[in-house]
This record gives sequence, structure tokens and C-alpha cells, in this order.
Amino acid sequence: MRDTAVKRMFEDIAFSYDMQNSALSLGIDIWWRRCFVSMIEPRQGTVLDAATGTGEVALAIRRRRPGLTVIGLDFSPAMLDVARAKAAKAQVAGYHLGVADCRDVPLTDACVDAVTMAFGIRNIAERVAVMREFHRVLRPGGQLHVMEFGMPRFELGKALYRFYFDRILPPVGNFLSRTDYAYSYLVESVDAFPADNDFLAQMGEAGFAERRVTDLTGGLARVFSGRKL
Repeated sequence: MRDTAVKRMFEDIAFSYDMQNSALSLGIDIWWRRCFVSMIEPRQGTVLDAATGTGEVALAIRRRRPGLTVIGLDFSPAMLDVARAKAAKAQVAGYHLGVADCRDVPLTDACVDAVTMAFGIRNIAERVAVMREFHRVLRPGGQLHVMEFGMPRFELGKALYRFYFDRILPPVGNFLSRTDYAYSYLVESVDAFPADNDFLAQMGEAGFAERRVTDLTGGLARVFSGRKL
């Protein structure tokens, strides 16, 4: 799917994006975010949350790591409108939002202490270029954490989840999102995402060392981490 189509899709589904994720993951996404945020090392400083969407990860960072300031960037104004409304309702401080493309991050070199990105990088073809931008804005010693969907590691779980993923999630997700394509695209984009070792190699090409992958819920979600030396 081209960039303009991906952007239009997120504009279309922003109104119910959080509800869709919680319903279709049976609430496991809340635990995933908690685990994801716990991987952030610094207790003070600034975190860039790229492809911040409706701000769920950014707000979780502010709740669990109040010493961190969060900059949330996304290319979808509609998704950011939802994030702003949630932040205003919760009276969250230390949280800044902006419209931006991750291939051209509007931040100076070596200005953030960590970069997070949840369920966004599979939508970008130029992954190495994007991660080079993250490497550029990170201070030395800072980490990148990228969370993406995966498949269970064990065969029985993979077979059962494959049935849900292929046969149930697309029609139900499309119905909830009031589209005829959003969750069909989700399945296609997850299937097209590189294998673990290939994506870790792309992180290395972008300049990251100490690369590793952490499984959540048996591999249904995976966190890829690397450090700027």
C-alpha cells in the first residue's frame, strides 16, 4: 500500500482505533504497552515516540515514567487529534505532539534519550532510512525499541492464531473500523514484515548495536531493541 493510502487509512479509522485494538487483541495490547514501556532505560530526559498514533504508548510512558518528556510524531492529523483530546482530558504535562514523517524527523542531532515505535514500522518501505533518522536524533548510549506484530513460536499456537488472523480478524476489524480494507491490509503487512534476523540486520545497517528481540505473549508481539554507541 502506498504512503498516501496508508495515511488515508489511518485518517479513516482514527475515530475508533483504540477500541478496535483492545477488542481484537482481547485487551492484551494494554499489557504489551506496559512491557514495552518497562524496557525504556532512562528515568529522566526525552523520548521520541515515532508513529505515535492516538498516543497510547506516549501516555503510558508519561504515566509510568513521569520523569520523561515525550515527543509524539505522526503523519496522521486525525490520529493526533485523538491523542491531544486524551492528553487534555487526563491533564498530561510533558507531552508534545507534531505532524511529521519519520523519514525526516524534525529534531536536531543527538537530542533524545530513547526512541520508541509501536506497530508502525511495518507500514514504511524505507525502514533502514527511518532507523538512520532515529539513530541521528539519539544521544550516544540511547536505545531504539520497535514493537511489531508476529506469530506464535510454537506450531499449535501458530496454527490456531493463523486461523484467527486470516479468517476472523479481517472481517471483524473491517466492520469495526467501517472500512472494507484496513484489517485486510493489517494481515498483509504483518505477513510481509521481515523475519527477525533480517530486521535485526536492517537495524545494524542503520547503525544500531546490541540488537535483540524480546517476545511478548509467545511471539504475538515482538520488541526489537538496539543501542547507539
